Amino acid sequence: MNLCDINTIRTVLGRHGFHFSRSLGQNFLTDASVPQRIAEMSGAAEAKNVVEVGPGMGCLTAELCRRAEKVVAVELDRALLPVLDETLAEFDNFEVVQGDVLSLDLAELCREKFGDGHAVACANLPYYITTPAITSLLESSAFEQITVMVQKEVAQRICATPGTAAYSAFSIYVQYHAAAEILFDVPADCFIPQPKVDSAVLRLTPLKEPAVKTQDEKLFFALVRAAFNMRRKTLVNALGPVLSTSMGKEEITELVQSVGLDARVRGERLSLQDFARLADAAAERLASA
Repeated sequence: MNLCDINTIRTVLGRHGFHFSRSLGQNFLTDASVPQRIAEMSGAAEAKNVVEVGPGMGCLTAELCRRAEKVVAVELDRALLPVLDETLAEFDNFEVVQGDVLSLDLAELCREKFGDGHAVACANLPYYITTPAITSLLESSAFEQITVMVQKEVAQRICATPGTAAYSAFSIYVQYHAAAEILFDVPADCFIPQPKVDSAVLRLTPLKEPAVKTQDEKLFFALVRAAFNMRRKTLVNALGPVLSTSMGKEEITELVQSVGLDARVRGERLSLQDFARLADAAAERLASA
């Protein structure tokens, strides 16, 4: 069964009375080369165990099942469960778990399904849950590799470098936890229904240790968020809401300059290393205040 063939998709979904849900961001692939490439680059064959998020009607799932020893898919939409029973009936190494990836304990799921075995994650993420889903996958610390298809603009933002328009607090968050790489683009016309934007496949390789060391991780991310919440303001002015209860503007200016930064710099120009130095200097000043 070609699960990327439009006629097959319509026939199978029609047989089960399935209708696409706009609220769930459902778009199914119609280009068979895309799930093949994702599965091949996902690390599924090497890790042997895969958690897939949002299998849809199973075109990527089938490719993962051909490469891995066990594939566990997390699907929110109950209406797709009987569809998956039909489309993946030939595979005895597949299991579907009905649930919301944002509320599941992914580490516990991996322990339950794979024991101590290594696992990778794979997903065609609905655009509306991209940020929280990637956050959940990374914070679970359960995966050697995470391969996701996301909106192209989001993939570019995650991989962005300091000083570029796409650089954001989420860029820093992801790069703090993982090495990020865009593998290939997927045009909008590869889906049904066709979305309004192109997608990209992104590979995240979680780091054993954060990309930078900092004394106070909570403060580090508080400063990052503050810098990007008011990205058009200078860093000194942007940090006010976080530091003003303990420091005046002159002290914040001195803090910024003490780590070798220009007082007029904007936060969007700072690297992870710059934010780490700034956070450590701030932590020391706050501790001695």
